[in-house]
Amino acid sequence: MVDWADDHGRRLMLDAGLLEGLRAALGDDRVLVDDADVADRRHDYWVLSHLRAWSGEFDLRPGAVVRPRSTAEVQHVVRLAAEAGVAIVPFGLGSGVCGGVLPHKDELLVDLSAMDRVREIDEVNLTATFDAGVNGLVAEEAVAEQGLTIGHWPQSIAVSSVGGWVSTRAAGQFSTAYGSIEDMVYALEVVLPDGSLVELGRAPRASAGPDLRHLFLGAEGTMGIVTGVTLALRRQPEARAWRAFHVPSLAAGLDVQRRILQDGWLPPVVRQYDAREARRTFREWSIKGQGLLLMCHEGPAGRVEAELAAVDALAAEGGLTPADAAAAEHWFGHRNQVPSWEELFEGGLVVDTIEVSGPWNRVEEIYDAVIADVSAVEAVVAVSAHSSHAYRTGVNLYFTFAAAGEPDDLQDAYWACWDATMAATARHGGGIAHHHGIGRVRLQHLVHDLGVAGIDLLRTVKGAVDPAGLMNPGNLLPDA
Repeated sequence: MVDWADDHGRRLMLDAGLLEGLRAALGDDRVLVDDADVADRRHDYWVLSHLRAWSGEFDLRPGAVVRPRSTAEVQHVVRLAAEAGVAIVPFGLGSGVCGGVLPHKDELLVDLSAMDRVREIDEVNLTATFDAGVNGLVAEEAVAEQGLTIGHWPQSIAVSSVGGWVSTRAAGQFSTAYGSIEDMVYALEVVLPDGSLVELGRAPRASAGPDLRHLFLGAEGTMGIVTGVTLALRRQPEARAWRAFHVPSLAAGLDVQRRILQDGWLPPVVRQYDAREARRTFREWSIKGQGLLLMCHEGPAGRVEAELAAVDALAAEGGLTPADAAAAEHWFGHRNQVPSWEELFEGGLVVDTIEVSGPWNRVEEIYDAVIADVSAVEAVVAVSAHSSHAYRTGVNLYFTFAAAGEPDDLQDAYWACWDATMAATARHGGGIAHHHGIGRVRLQHLVHDLGVAGIDLLRTVKGAVDPAGLMNPGNLLPDA
């Protein structure tokens, strides 16, 4: 659980000298200290932060918010903070859902949203370079004007930043063919904790020692501040088609997914819903007691045609029956429409999603264990799952749970559901974080994936890059 209170002995505000220096560097209008001005940067989109704020219990805030407009200004801010021994919390657009942003009054929040330039689109080499604060949908629309696509479609695309994608090691809804953000990053520009600048990635592929870009992919602001991102692009697909199949059992659908991927076919979207979610989300197209498998196929017309034929045959061999493809198109048209946390709180509910992953031969065990263990949590009224990202070696599971009760009880139920899911996933050989990151909600469970030695190694790397521990303290790394 997260300790929300200020640690004993923490300063309650930033030093006046630091604030003076920041105002001199950026201007008064880009150094925000009033409660009203910093209110929307007190936390990210983590449901527990919103629940506490809705209940009137959330009393954290950054000491100040600064809004640099250039990499040079970020460097200046970081140097001033380092000289003053003040911790920094990088902030993109605040769409993270794991509690990666939880600043205290003695910390400086660096809001990158004013760094919103599309720096360059290279139609020959198929790359695009963006300021880290560029809105994801703005980035996609900019390249789409040139007949190109990034191919990265997280549910949060309209409210997340390009730099945030990197920092959380994000995966988009079309990742089965196009990969996740680590497969798209060509180059990174990062301001280190001492204010120096490093630029990583100069060629399509390199054998120049360890790939240092990966120090910052998924680091969640603990190793430095990503200020610029170059992504590899694709051309817009020539053709697109949809498929949907009724799934008699979880195992049958997973086996068809496995065969599709291992045979070399790459539909960008492969989503399998258990019977509960199929009935709740696709009532018009579902059959009681059966799941639903949705797929999108896109690319050159000839390849799409061949893939459709192969997938239809594999589905039939696996005992799946065709469903109306309108179900898949419905998902595409409504995929980002979800109720706000506050709407759910007002109904006496806390709802969250937890994404994990596992190898093909263990994923059904993970599913069964999580459903059973979360269902046993007092106050839980629903738990279900779907898969949304498939690989030759395994698949992810995306669990959704809902608990009902009073706000204090909801917090206890919330933690119990997370703990049960993490423990069951680890017990059955899965990975505890597929694409939302660690933040604070998974912090004490990271050892399941990295082991004690891996945690020690990550802590050693963090200590070498950020010896004063000033970059987003309390995030990602578990207690010693």
